[in-house]
Amino acid sequence: MSFWTPNIDLRGRIIRGCMTLVLFGAALFAEHEGILWLAVMLAIAGLVGLVETVRGWCLLLACKIKTRF
Repeated sequence: MSFWTPNIDLRGRIIRGCMTLVLFGAALFAEHEGILWLAVMLAIAGLVGLVETVRGWCLLLACKIKTRF
């Protein structure tokens, strides 16, 4: 099995999609409050979540770390 092989089902993709929306929303809020470093970090985490959602792939599962979803 390749590292980049999809490894989550529809439920996991939905959860990661919601996580992505929350992270981007938090990044916008942090940027609005003037905390630029936090906004950038949250946006990067949101981009990772977006890749996981679109590909159906979880970084933690690919690294052999068990998750609930």
